[in-house]
Amino acid sequence: MPFHSYPYLLKLFPIWVSAAMDVLSAFLFPPPPSTFVNVMTVVSTTALAMAGLSEINGKHLQYSKFWNANGASKLSAEESKVSSKYGMLLAYTPAFLAGAASFWLFPSGDERVFLLKSALTLHFFKRIFEVLFIHKYSSKMVLKTAIQISLSYFMSTAIMIYTQHLSQGLPEPPIDLKNIGVGSFLIGIIGNFYHHYLLSQTRKQGDTAYKIPKGGLFSFVVCPHYLFEIIGYFGFAFISQELYPLCFSIGTAVYLAGRSYATRKWYISKFEAFPNNVKALLPFVF
Repeated sequence: MPFHSYPYLLKLFPIWVSAAMDVLSAFLFPPPPSTFVNVMTVVSTTALAMAGLSEINGKHLQYSKFWNANGASKLSAEESKVSSKYGMLLAYTPAFLAGAASFWLFPSGDERVFLLKSALTLHFFKRIFEVLFIHKYSSKMVLKTAIQISLSYFMSTAIMIYTQHLSQGLPEPPIDLKNIGVGSFLIGIIGNFYHHYLLSQTRKQGDTAYKIPKGGLFSFVVCPHYLFEIIGYFGFAFISQELYPLCFSIGTAVYLAGRSYATRKWYISKFEAFPNNVKALLPFVF
């Protein structure tokens, strides 16, 4: 592109931004009058996107099959580690408590607020249930990673609910996505649970070896449970129709896409017979 074109493009940029905001205004409530929420919208989305790129580049959050990545197996004795089971309970429990407490802290007869609080609380209740009764763990988890994930889930849950609370009394967006959001959330939570169950069936009790999971969408992608988790998060965004949940869902999608890419790469390195046609996250695409 010729250099002399850039000033012209810079003049067009505000017009593009204005047009984009006009489109979004049909789907979203206006940003809340909260500097904290607006700053966290940028910070959370950027942090998740950067974490996804780090996964692609081989620097992983240290849990599951990557718990001893980044040299964690050579860490000094001072580096705290916990069992994966307790680490995951630490990751999910504060967010569940935040969702449950919100029914008392932010009592409301507003349908949208009730749906969002219910969906978030049910999501993290399911994750705790899976940790206790579904998943079979064989490794450890770096405590710092467990705390990092826990803070992310807790803060995002609290901010989503708080942002929805601030929107009460504002005019509803012209296009109502609540029902689509509930449908997306239900598809996401059911699909995620089903594929977590299939993952748990790849091991017998006491078995520590990784095996290629089968059934469901595992014939097409390595991480269908991540795909359904993304669908569930966009369910939160459509229920709320707020900017923060939408941006957080986009950031989550980028992170889980990176994690899926890294997982597929790990499977290819570990299993010689791993089928090349099985993608990372999206069947036939990625």
